[in-house]
Amino acid sequence: MASPEIEALTQALSRLPGLGPRSARRAVLHLLKKRESALEPLLRALDAVNDRLVTCGICGNVDTVDPCGICVDARRDARALCVVEDVADLWALDKSRLFPGRFHVLGGRLSALEGVRPEDLSIDALVSRVEAGGIDEVVLAMNATLEGQTTAHYLAERLERFPVRLTQLAHGVPVGGELDYLDEGTLAQALRARRPVA
Repeated sequence: MASPEIEALTQALSRLPGLGPRSARRAVLHLLKKRESALEPLLRALDAVNDRLVTCGICGNVDTVDPCGICVDARRDARALCVVEDVADLWALDKSRLFPGRFHVLGGRLSALEGVRPEDLSIDALVSRVEAGGIDEVVLAMNATLEGQTTAHYLAERLERFPVRLTQLAHGVPVGGELDYLDEGTLAQALRARRPVA
């Protein structure tokens, strides 16, 4: 039987996404066996992040500086703004290196069932950024869920009075996807978004 401290560490790790009780136990055992090469560097990294963690006052990204590294990067196109639901979405898009512009994190999506209203998200901050000018395109990169699409529709209504081009991510058949494995919603979206063959 493990000590209360080790059990507390296991419990804390098991609450992380993707780690259940068994995976957390294996991770703790690994950290204990590799104390100098795994546990101590992890503790130092967690301490450093905990001491310096901030939310960017411009875009809502999580970083150790404010404004974040993305917002101060002069190589980014300030005229293009990609709106995402969460920081994880920002990190996924940024990692792809396919979007050259800047980002805006809403902090969630509209959901009547969960009680998330427009004032619970950073929609007013987004409108203020667009209203300030200098933005030519706003990409609504919401998840392909009912709530995500509802949020995108609401944002489009709020931003339609500004002289910006509103676009959204394409939805439909994924690269390498087989039609007989796709759900009806994905197939319907792919058919609605069909385009001429080049």
